[in-house]
Amino acid sequence: MSSSPDHGRRRVARLLSGAGLAAGLALLARPAAVTAVLDPRFPPRRLWIARVLGARLVAQHAAVLASPGPSTIRPAAAMDGLHAVSMLPVLALPRYRGAALVTGGLAAAHALAGRWLAGSGGWLAGSERG
Repeated sequence: MSSSPDHGRRRVARLLSGAGLAAGLALLARPAAVTAVLDPRFPPRRLWIARVLGARLVAQHAAVLASPGPSTIRPAAAMDGLHAVSMLPVLALPRYRGAALVTGGLAAAHALAGRWLAGSGGWLAGSERG
């Protein structure tokens, strides 16, 4: 077992992706229960949005779990960044504000963490050894 910085970053990437995968599975399997807890004002007729987000999270985080290197983390972080930015105008809609804060905030955190994990230097500069 290695204690190198590369190993530590891969471990962090896998932990974050494990949490993202769990969130995605929850949104896919129980969107009404999840939205009721996170934002009770979220309209039930829009639960398909939660399922679409759940499917995206499952695919994205499963990919990072399988291959936690820069070539997987960078696009995942970019996708999370796009999601976070897309939630900014939604904040103006009271009915969706809670969901936008939660999903946008988590996406922003994942984007920043991904940027750090796949930043420049060492294996992060493009080498996918290990």
